[in-house]
Amino acid sequence: MRRFTTAPTTEEIVALADEALAWAAQRLPRHLAGILDGVHILVEEMPDEETLADLGLENPWDLTGLWRGVPMTERSVTHPSAMPPAIFLYRLPILAEWIEGDVTLPSLVRNVLIHEVAHQVGFSDAEIARLEREA
Repeated sequence: MRRFTTAPTTEEIVALADEALAWAAQRLPRHLAGILDGVHILVEEMPDEETLADLGLENPWDLTGLWRGVPMTERSVTHPSAMPPAIFLYRLPILAEWIEGDVTLPSLVRNVLIHEVAHQVGFSDAEIARLEREA
């Protein structure tokens, strides 16, 4: 992977996310070992209007990633999910945060991805924020 001094392509963001997903999978407790199986990573330039409306957001730059799927805490054998889980990464908001921050792009992509994986196991934004503050 190249060292980023200019804006990466969508494909490079996908590659960073794939690396982050592999990194996360290696660090999960055994009882969560299969949690990331079948998770798709999709990179889009910006969140669409429908997504923003669903989340009650007005500013598309506020959303760097999104978990789409049924959290593990809500799954059941009798009500399987119709769609495979997916993590959406929004390239332009990620790049804006990268430019404004002091973290490397691979670290930022990993942080966004881990945040979304936490949603997969049922953590709310408030719970994730609390854990990040405590870390």
